[in-house]
Amino acid sequence: MNKVNKPATIKEIAKKLKISPSTVSRALNDHPSIGLVTTMRVKKMAEELNYEPNQTAIFFKQRKTFTIAVILPSLSEPFFSFAISEIENVASAQRYTVLMGQSLDDPDREEQILKTFKNHRVDGILMSIGKKTTNLEFIEKLESSGIPVVFFDCVPSLPNINKVQSDLSTGMNEAVDAFVARGHKVIALVNGPKTLPASEDRKVAYLSAMKRNGMDILEKNIIETDLSTEGNEKAMESIFAMPERPSAIISFNDFVTLDLMKAARNKGLVLNQDIFFISYANYPLWQYMENPPMGRIEQFPGMQARKAAEILFERIENSDVADQQIVFKSRLVM
Repeated sequence: MNKVNKPATIKEIAKKLKISPSTVSRALNDHPSIGLVTTMRVKKMAEELNYEPNQTAIFFKQRKTFTIAVILPSLSEPFFSFAISEIENVASAQRYTVLMGQSLDDPDREEQILKTFKNHRVDGILMSIGKKTTNLEFIEKLESSGIPVVFFDCVPSLPNINKVQSDLSTGMNEAVDAFVARGHKVIALVNGPKTLPASEDRKVAYLSAMKRNGMDILEKNIIETDLSTEGNEKAMESIFAMPERPSAIISFNDFVTLDLMKAARNKGLVLNQDIFFISYANYPLWQYMENPPMGRIEQFPGMQARKAAEILFERIENSDVADQQIVFKSRLVM
């Protein structure tokens, strides 16, 4: 049986070099009180003995684990792919490791992920809440445990929290204006679940933009979907059943739009001729499609995530900094 070599300790390095363990510790941490020659001797011996720092002891001493957690509804969405890249860039610059969790819009799963990260003592959490999340008691529990939380994109409607989001009304106004300018008389909104604050934001912005343009406002032209493929297909069926079918549709996000466009094609409609779409999020692959939506509303996922990460690290370093609520203006891309 092969003998397992235990990692070398600071005491073993000290014994080899005939110096004190405290001198070895200071040299390994480049303490200015230790001369260059001694520091080099210590590091050389540490390398020869395959010494590895005791991370648990370091974390205990500094009261940090140098990890942050990111919880998102779905890691597969392009929107969140952009976000994750920016978060990791910020974390890497801070020499932090990023742990990931996806809730899949399941509140129980989301709660379990939060408990796991809390038990692992992450130094902070970045989060975009799921569409069914209503219980927000975890915020106070985490904060009382010394774990700051910063929300981005899908954020709770609470005043005293740190959050970064997109102002959805700007893009919505531009979308309605664009449709009206092209002569569309009936404009529908395929919205998300009522439980999501973002759904209410879209609805309010839509109603305001329609009123400003002097357009007829009909409740039946606002169709809700649970964001599933089945829900999106039902939403499109509702549109087809209308006596005066809308010729223009603003949809909750790009994945909803993909389903709506497919349903429209299956009914024999020609995209951007018989029916037109504008959607939120600006799916990166639209540029490669033959008939993409007429327009996309950019929400700047990378900028949102980067700012949220920067706020989180400010909170990690100083828990007394004031809460920040940052809003980026969405914009229509044609």
